Amino acid sequence: MRIGELAQRAGVSTKAVRYYERLGLVRPARAANGYREYDDGHLRAVVEIRELASTGITARNTVPFLECLELGHEHGDECVSSLAAYRDSIAEIDRIVATLQTRRAELVRRLDEGASRTFQKETTMTDYTTLPTGLPVPEDDGAADHLPGTPAPALAFTATDGRVVDLARLGGGRTVIYLYPLTGRPGVDLPDGWDAIPGARGCSTEACDFRDHHDELTAAGVSAVYGFSSQPTDYQAEVVDRLRLPFTMLSDEGFRLGDALALPTFAAEGHDRLYARLTLVIRDGVIEHAFYPIFPPNTHAQQVLAWLQENPA
Repeated sequence: MRIGELAQRAGVSTKAVRYYERLGLVRPARAANGYREYDDGHLRAVVEIRELASTGITARNTVPFLECLELGHEHGDECVSSLAAYRDSIAEIDRIVATLQTRRAELVRRLDEGASRTFQKETTMTDYTTLPTGLPVPEDDGAADHLPGTPAPALAFTATDGRVVDLARLGGGRTVIYLYPLTGRPGVDLPDGWDAIPGARGCSTEACDFRDHHDELTAAGVSAVYGFSSQPTDYQAEVVDRLRLPFTMLSDEGFRLGDALALPTFAAEGHDRLYARLTLVIRDGVIEHAFYPIFPPNTHAQQVLAWLQENPA
């Protein structure tokens, strides 16, 4: 067959076939008129090269596989030398992955350091206990009416300090868990239209309010405070460190708590599902009270404190 037919049947370009010839991987015969002639063996070799290329094995590294085919094997990876080539390729990928992971870790470290410095600079100019004016106020749609009196589900979540917290085993006293949609980082854009979603804006201000009134909440009988969202633990940990929070956060990327308790959620640009802002007071394994909707979030910890003082355990 001629080169055009070979390329078409093998699913490659004629330029690729010429390249394989220059590497010595394909050696066509010459007809009396000087034209190259290819047979089924050449076709099989080109197909093998193409399929190996899809796994990341370069044409230059296909020699063991082609030699295996030339020895009469049905598949090019039935020889010891071919298996060794596989192992070498895997080892090379492992080295690349390790390098990328190291680079990623360094970028995350730099991001966290930069975000912390940015936050420290911005706090000298911005009052993080306030919110922009004109934010829409969320309405009570009854989505949390069923929660008081409901047992806390036996679900365990990873905390930012490395512990695993089981909501059914929180211990004595009252535990406050405030759910929030997501916390942004300085320099990282929030979803488009975020401020137009009722109750979405204000996660950092809410966290700061719980931070600033943490001692008072403890004095009012709260044994633990947890922030709770669907963001990854490492993202939450950066927030805890940057905002200097005296409590930990729990990560629920799979919305297990939301599904177990039928909690309200909403969607935003880039996020199919986010927790609506809601706070649970859990006492002796049962949800004693649910705050919903929450507005404004920057004074919500004070609202919780007032309720605790009006309803002593």
